[in-house]
Amino acid sequence: MKHPCILIPKNEGEPVRKVILELDLLDKGLKIVSVDADLCLPLSRMLSSEEMALLPKEARQDEREFESHDKFLTLEDILGFTPSYEVVGDIALIEADEADAEKIGKALLEIHRHVKTVLGVISAVEGEFRTRRFKVIAGDGRTDTVHKDHGCKYHVDLSRAYFTPRLSTERQRIVSQVGENDVVVDMFAGVGPYSIPIAKKCKMVIAMDKNPDAIHFLKENVMLNSVDNVEVIEGDANEIVRNNEGIGDHVIMNLPHSADAFLDAAIFVTASGGVIHYYGMTHEDDLYDSSIKLISNAAEKAGRDIEVLECRTVRSYAPHQYNVCIEVRVS
Repeated sequence: MKHPCILIPKNEGEPVRKVILELDLLDKGLKIVSVDADLCLPLSRMLSSEEMALLPKEARQDEREFESHDKFLTLEDILGFTPSYEVVGDIALIEADEADAEKIGKALLEIHRHVKTVLGVISAVEGEFRTRRFKVIAGDGRTDTVHKDHGCKYHVDLSRAYFTPRLSTERQRIVSQVGENDVVVDMFAGVGPYSIPIAKKCKMVIAMDKNPDAIHFLKENVMLNSVDNVEVIEGDANEIVRNNEGIGDHVIMNLPHSADAFLDAAIFVTASGGVIHYYGMTHEDDLYDSSIKLISNAAEKAGRDIEVLECRTVRSYAPHQYNVCIEVRVS
């Protein structure tokens, strides 16, 4: 069966392909082929004279037979570029101000068949409860989903509690350090991405968060993952840990924009020989030194000493800004 197509000299092929993609007229189920010195682009229909005027004068329409694609389409195939996005459960997240947001949303639904909603992120993490705002780009418009990671399941409503899949490797790194007799204090637990996998390895996790919605999902996720050694507490970490002096063999401080305000409490709750995992946002000109100084000052004020075990860059956050982790042993 013959299909409409555009013939164009090969040196003009890529820009013409992009124009055809923008017109949403490239037949993506058929293979693009070479015919002598030309590239032959399959179309879903013949172009109008106005549409032909958008192409170089060498372009001409024809009808030919094509083979069907024998490979999976990619976002590059559909869009002509690969956009930045992340997937949480069956929800894809992109930047809301992307110029081609609607096209990207449609393409993500086509490529990732398990994705049911594409949300545009319209705010950074903000407010007392660390949430983000979204708008629906494509799909059914839900903000709640179940995300699976390393054998654990996390039910979360992204508009009510913060969650990112980007820290999966970092979380597993911390999990690997925990022993079966350890007590772990997760000072900013969220919906449980640190607490739950850690609980499968250790004696006890004390998980706290100020956001009541995060606590709701954390309790649900504790049951969803059948862990019975997580104590869930709603409230301000600075206040909660005052009832738990020196119990933490590992203390997790994953609140990178403001963890420094909780260092006194972290030192207080850490056992002798215990490790604090401190996360911060720092400039590339001062990745670790200022944060180490803050931790050292808090320890000195409490009459304790620290030993820096490791400093690492977790990920790039913004131009010249990095999410870092500093691990110290407290004695």
